[in-house]
Amino acid sequence: MKRLMLTAAVLAFSAAAASGQDVVRMGTEGLYPPFNFINDATGALDGFEIELGNILCERAGFACEWVVNDWDTIIPNLVAGNYDTIIAGMSITDARREMISFTEAYKRASPSAYMALAGTDPSVIDDGVIAVQSNTVQAGLVAEGTATLLEFPTPDDTISAVRNGEADAVLADREFLLPFMTDSGGELEFIGDAVTPGDGIGMGIRQSDDDLRAAFNAAIAAVKEDGTLNELLTRWFGEDEPLF
Repeated sequence: MKRLMLTAAVLAFSAAAASGQDVVRMGTEGLYPPFNFINDATGALDGFEIELGNILCERAGFACEWVVNDWDTIIPNLVAGNYDTIIAGMSITDARREMISFTEAYKRASPSAYMALAGTDPSVIDDGVIAVQSNTVQAGLVAEGTATLLEFPTPDDTISAVRNGEADAVLADREFLLPFMTDSGGELEFIGDAVTPGDGIGMGIRQSDDDLRAAFNAAIAAVKEDGTLNELLTRWFGEDEPLF
């Protein structure tokens, strides 16, 4: 059955790659390590999704052009045609499916964690001020709870809000927060329990771009099948990262 599914995916991939779209513009944020970020040494985009995206484009026979876009407008600019995909640590959710479509997940759902100044009472999760990046699944989680939601346009702004006392804690992907905590010299710590929203992380595609979605789904299936994706996941997220 697995071989039949892969064969079907490759056929869909081949048909899509022949659809005439040679250049694919890949929209990302460039501010969310280790998913995507600007490498200080080179000034170029780097990260798990940049490496994966280039591999997927190569497998699909596309030339990648990377476009950096603010997170707040990343979905509207996809819909408007300013690029062809979103590959930016975006969780697959029903709310987003109303606006765009998604490929199959290339990363399993990431746990989100609360991080605060050391010694902060975990009760702030319920009755404090929680900083989040706007238009994220974490923003939705806080909005549904009893804490006060404080939104910022960039993920780094949420860390600054905790450090300067504007917020009691930040809620974000644990992978993003971990380096800040590790490098803080004990200033920051995780509090409370982690939560795991969404159905994994996938590429956002316009709902009308069926061929492009099929091409990338086939490429994703191929890198899962040959172990390439698992190697990237382990290298960028560590030995404990759930694999495919």
